[in-house]
Amino acid sequence: MRCFSMKFLDKAKIFIKAGDGGNGCLSFRREKFVEFGGPDGGDGGKGGNVYVEGTNRLNTLIDYRYQQHFLAQRGENGKSSNKTGADGEDLILKVPTGTEISGDWGGIVDIIESGRKVLIARGGKGGRGNARFKSSINQAPRRADNGEKGDELWISLQLKLIADVGLIGMPNAGKSTFLSTTTRAQPKIADYPFTTTIPQLGVARIGRQEFVLADIPGLINGAHLGRGLGDKFLAHIERCRILIHLIDITSENIFSSYEAIREELERYGASLNQKPEIIALNKIDAVSAALAKKIQVGFRKKYNKKAHLISAMNYDKKITVIFYEISQL
Repeated sequence: MRCFSMKFLDKAKIFIKAGDGGNGCLSFRREKFVEFGGPDGGDGGKGGNVYVEGTNRLNTLIDYRYQQHFLAQRGENGKSSNKTGADGEDLILKVPTGTEISGDWGGIVDIIESGRKVLIARGGKGGRGNARFKSSINQAPRRADNGEKGDELWISLQLKLIADVGLIGMPNAGKSTFLSTTTRAQPKIADYPFTTTIPQLGVARIGRQEFVLADIPGLINGAHLGRGLGDKFLAHIERCRILIHLIDITSENIFSSYEAIREELERYGASLNQKPEIIALNKIDAVSAALAKKIQVGFRKKYNKKAHLISAMNYDKKITVIFYEISQL
């Protein structure tokens, strides 16, 4: 098993500028014993492009917190003797897979594969040297073009974590405990709400199959409107293929808590409420077996859904059954 740790930043806005093209050269060949040398000004080099490339080696946008301006290299100016200036070097910005890019063009580029490289800003073309303008009626042209300007724009980066399974539920439902028990992740665990303030990732394994778990900070009524930790982390659930909905079986309003989370998923949109869901009634070690069974039956009758009885502190057969169901979905 592996674990992920991060200084988490999931949004950034940066300015990018592609390189300008180099200027064309205005030059005439002047050599001893060479009569009528003619124009020999070379073209300017092309400016560097700006690309964004996805990588699995990153899991946060922290690199773009303290530096917001990124410029590709300018093309070199043309030179005499018909020498073309060198092209500017391309700039490649690395972002975690799962990053969405939006900008002035009005669309969204989604980087969901490691190694995918997308052109965001195109470098300017190099200017033409005066040798380009020589003709039968203009043997000594005194014209050379300046290089074109490279594209420049502000772009917004938003990271939506790519995970197989998302752990959701009210604060203190036991999501962090579940993650720490089933993976090598070491999230903060305490007996007060909102101990998890950033998503945490861990890798669980059943047999030869591995899948990534994401512990999403606790949701409350009105999360989609910004209450509690707000909808800041609801976006990370979009990438999850399956949801494990953890419910504290010792809470007073079990059914209303379940319905509140389901309502938040529906109001947020993005089809979160349509994702496969596994319900787990947690902390059964704190109630009697009879009460736990009664609540489990109540879920079946009220929602026609199966609810697993687990204690997140113990990685036993009950949790293994949940992982087996995930492997079959």
